[in-house]
Amino acid sequence: MNTYRAFFGLQQDPFANDLSLKQIMKTPELSAVKNRFNYALSIGGVAVVTGDIGSGKSTAVRYAQCQLHPSEYISLHVIATSGAIMELYRQISSALGIPKITNSKALMTSMIRNEITNLVSSRKLKPVLIIDEASLLRLEVFAELHTLLQFEQDAKHYLPLILVGQSTIIDKLSFRASAPLASRVITRCHLEGLSLSDMHQYIHHHIKLCGIESNLFDESAITAVHQGSGGLLRKANHLARGALIAAAKQKSRQVLTDHVQIASSELI
Repeated sequence: MNTYRAFFGLQQDPFANDLSLKQIMKTPELSAVKNRFNYALSIGGVAVVTGDIGSGKSTAVRYAQCQLHPSEYISLHVIATSGAIMELYRQISSALGIPKITNSKALMTSMIRNEITNLVSSRKLKPVLIIDEASLLRLEVFAELHTLLQFEQDAKHYLPLILVGQSTIIDKLSFRASAPLASRVITRCHLEGLSLSDMHQYIHHHIKLCGIESNLFDESAITAVHQGSGGLLRKANHLARGALIAAAKQKSRQVLTDHVQIASSELI
């Protein structure tokens, strides 16, 4: 299907997931996540980033994370599962390079806190823990996670935490058992789908990245992509790419609404 790139003269996949930091379109939502990310780091608190599936949460956090200088910060990025808290602790231990494995929750917590303290005190690094897909975490994990953030009898805030996931994170934080963690949340941000005008900019931005200055997408086709995706970036990428493929198959030099409809028939 890469023949569509040759047909339109595209230098790369215009809607790829692995864009570099410089290639990502700087939207207001991206700036909002970055500002809250930095605020959580400066205070040492918890930030919550939510949004629907495919709204660009992970990309926004990656953008904020990549701004951190490696000589000053160390990012501990883990993908949550629905397992018990020990599974999460093992992931964090692995990210920290802790070789020893134990089945003791208390010992594991102590080992992680000691390593964090060592990073701050000895190596002069500022760690940040990012838990992606945090909406998958069990309620009992939310109830205990705050214990990992306590240093020097809670006088020091060495480990800022960024929770990323769907809006059910907020629901889980609303339970009484989650109150100790919820009380540490100092900022939150919810990503909405792009507006129609932003979708126009988004598609044109990505086409331009491929070396094409002209508008390959008809205005009505962009509207169809926006309506079909609800403004959500992942689905918009799939629709736009599929529409390019459909247009190339029909030897059409511009993407039309019909091509978006063809692409839509391939998606769930």
